[in-house]
Formats: sequence, C-alpha cells, structure tokens
Amino acid sequence: MNEQILLRAEHISKTFPGTRALKDVSLSIRKGEVHALMGENGAGKSTLSNIIGGIFRPDDGGRIFLDGKECVFHNAMDSQREGIAFVHQETALIPALNVADNIFAGRAPRKAGIFVDSGRMKQEAQKIIDNMGAQISAGAMVRDLTIANLQMVEIAKALSLNCKLLILDEPTSSLSLADTRKLFDIVRRLREQGIAILYISHRMSEIFELCDTLTVMRDGQAVATRKVSDVTPDDVVKMMVGREIGSQYPEKSTKILDEVIFRCEGLAFAPDFREIGFSLRRGEILGFSGLVGAGRSEIMEAITGLRRRYGGRLWLEGGEIHNRTLGEATRNGFGFVNEDRKTAGLCLDMSIKTNVSAADLSNVANGPVISSRKERAQAKSYVRGLNIKAWGVEQPCATLSGGNQQKVMLAKWLAIRPRVLIMDEPTKGIDVGAKKEIHELLRQLAEKGVGVIVISSDLPEIIGLCDRVIVVYEHKIVGEVSGGDINEQEIMQYASGNAAVCR
Repeated sequence: MNEQILLRAEHISKTFPGTRALKDVSLSIRKGEVHALMGENGAGKSTLSNIIGGIFRPDDGGRIFLDGKECVFHNAMDSQREGIAFVHQETALIPALNVADNIFAGRAPRKAGIFVDSGRMKQEAQKIIDNMGAQISAGAMVRDLTIANLQMVEIAKALSLNCKLLILDEPTSSLSLADTRKLFDIVRRLREQGIAILYISHRMSEIFELCDTLTVMRDGQAVATRKVSDVTPDDVVKMMVGREIGSQYPEKSTKILDEVIFRCEGLAFAPDFREIGFSLRRGEILGFSGLVGAGRSEIMEAITGLRRRYGGRLWLEGGEIHNRTLGEATRNGFGFVNEDRKTAGLCLDMSIKTNVSAADLSNVANGPVISSRKERAQAKSYVRGLNIKAWGVEQPCATLSGGNQQKVMLAKWLAIRPRVLIMDEPTKGIDVGAKKEIHELLRQLAEKGVGVIVISSDLPEIIGLCDRVIVVYEHKIVGEVSGGDINEQEIMQYASGNAAVCR
C-alpha cells in the first residue's frame, strides 16, 4: 500500500435544518488503500461521503485536499473532474441503453467532432471492463444484466472518469455470496492499480477481509481511525456504539407451541412451479433461506396478495383466508416489510408520520377524517419505541439514513397490530446496534404470539435468530432444519441443490 496521502478532509462540519450531521470531522485516505467508513445509522457516514463526492457543500471552515491541492466542489461533476467517483447503493443506469452507452453517457467519443464513434466507444468500454476482470460485454443491454453486473458497470463508469478515489456505498447489500467474491476480486485489483477506495459497509466480515484501514463515526464525529489488523470486531462495535453491545442475537425461544398460527398448502406462484406448503407455529421465528433468486420473496408475495397465485389454500389461526390483494392481507393481519424500502416500502417524499399510518388509516381517523393529533401521537410512540433518529415526525423519510428508513417501514407494519409479520432482509444496510434492536423486537413479538417469518441472505442472521429454517432452491422448498441442525453447512447443502440432500 502506498503511504502517500491522496485525499485529506479537514474540519468538515455540516448542519441541516434541525440537525447537525457532522462536527469537525477530519479524514485521510492513502493511495492504493481500501479505507472502511463505519458507524451506526445516522452517524454521519453518508453526509461525509456526499461532501467528498461533491453532492453536499461543507459548512464554512471545512476543506478538502486531493493530491495536496485544495479543491472546492460545487457539485458532483466538480468532484468527478478531480478523479472522485461515487457508486451509490442504488444504481443509476439507463436500462434501454447498452453497457458502453451507459459508461460514456454524455461523454461519447466523436467522429469529426460530430458523430458518435460507437465502435471506439465499445472498444474503450470493453478495455475498462476487462482491466477490472469483469465478465461483461460492452454491447450487452443494461436491462438484461444481473444486479451484480449492474454494479460492475457503475464501477466501470467511475473508472472511465480517470478515477483516483472510488466511493462504494454498501456495495454488497444486494449481492449473492458468489457475486460478492467477484466484487472483492475487482476491489483488490483496483487497489493494486493504486486506486484508493472508500468502502462504506455494515458487514463486519467484509471489513476484516478486504480493508486496510477503518474510520469509525459516531454522532457526527470521527471517533477513531485504526489499521484493521490492529483491532477486533468487538473493538469496532464498541467504538461504533460507545458501549459493549453483548451478544448480537437474543436467546432462542423455549416456548414454541404446537399451535399453528398460519399454514399454506399447494401454493404455486407461477403456472409451472412446484406447489409449496409450510406451517408457522406460535412462539417461533421461522426463517426462509436460499440463494439470491431462489424464490423466497416470491413465496411471501404470493401469500400476501402482491403476486398472483396459481393455486393453493391459506389458513390463519384455523380459519381459511384468501389474501387476494395486499389490502385484504393487511385486513387479515399480515404485515410485509419489503426488501426494497426505497421503491416499494416507503413514500420517501412524505413524512415519518404519514408513512407510519399508511398501512391502516383507521388507527388515526375520527370517522372519515384523519386526525393529525392521532397521527402525530402514533408516529411519536414508534419513533421513541424503535429509537428512530429524527428531528421530528414531520421529517421526510428521504432525509433519514437507511437504517432509520428501515425502522419507519417496520413501524408502518407494527401499526396494523399484525398477526403475522413477514420481514424480507430485515437488517439490510443497518448498523450492528440497530440490528440488535430489531432482532430483540422480533423475538419479543414472537413471544407475544405474533407469527414471525424472516427472509434473509445473511446466514449468520438466519442461524443466530431463527428457531426453524426452511430452505428454498429453484422456487421450491427443498429442506427444513431446526435446533442443532441450523448451521451453515446444512443450510448451504440444501441451498446449493446438493442432490444427496435434496431428494
């Protein structure tokens, strides 16, 4: 690793209406270094990276130096021109264009200064992709790419800007294990080429496998910068939360009853898919595991009316139900915390108050009229109960950190007083402290008699949290494990379609 400092940010502060997001933060990143930025949701990571990326301006007194030269960024284009590229958690590519068109959007090479030189553009795009080690054709249509390859195209686009510093924001949050390995290989290759990488992630295992240095933020301040080799995960957690956090997962239930809360039989969510059946018992947290694309989410969408069913019957507490639409499922007491909070879970432009009440307006109504007083009171109770960091219940959800958005979405479905709560990737993009809070809440709900189903790609979460695990492979249930059999080897045997196991 080159010891020469590439970027130095000094005395960075940032105040938004009603909150101080950053207070006198300084950060140095060396050439050829993978530098992790860690902290709880709301700690200031996104604000700091957005300032480095030119999206926000720092308050007076904050200064940024790149290669020893002071830079003032008025927008993201200014930052890009200096060699800083930002790959956000959500890709911003144009599906109707091919890979090369996306990489060079607005900067296409020209013939005679007038006509787009498509051949040269594809050739240059392919060279960038090949240097990364990615297996993508520059002529492929973006709409046909996997999520992992979309992210690779975003990185290639960044590198086409003569990138010196690449900011990666939760880059593996939607990737399978195999795709995560590919991304790691690309990051290591970029590091060898002298490119610095600011790596934002809540996944502790990734930080210790991939990163050279880490900076921990808490309450808008940088509290420590350490070499990764000099600390342990427990050290990092303590720096993040300012206290010992103890075990990440609550004790598993000893009070699981034989009583079945929910049961489905003969469920099919496509005409040619095998029928699915399972039951959920009172007192347990039931996990659904499997590789990305196995069909876990589709099963729950079919159960809650978000996806058409091609057969199957549902029973809730002994009585048959139909759940033809999400509205009917909600009235029957099903809450579905969707994986995609930004496009399917929340109305980001609306307030916390409005989002919390959105699933069931009857809680906040006086007859046909919504009561603002009831709506505020309900939202305030969930903000307190779920420890949502916000300046008030009128704050737009778009201005919250990802973890706090997740808590608002959970509050929305808790407000219906669910009989069955389904959580798809419940702690995606959430810090270790918030994860523990959500895990404990799910255990409390299960012990109070709510049926809890958890879909997760995070194997440690499935193993540590769930009392029983159903494994899905190629849109069918291939196995079920419980007790001491809930371990990585057993689950992955099923999830990978091992013929010796899945008979």
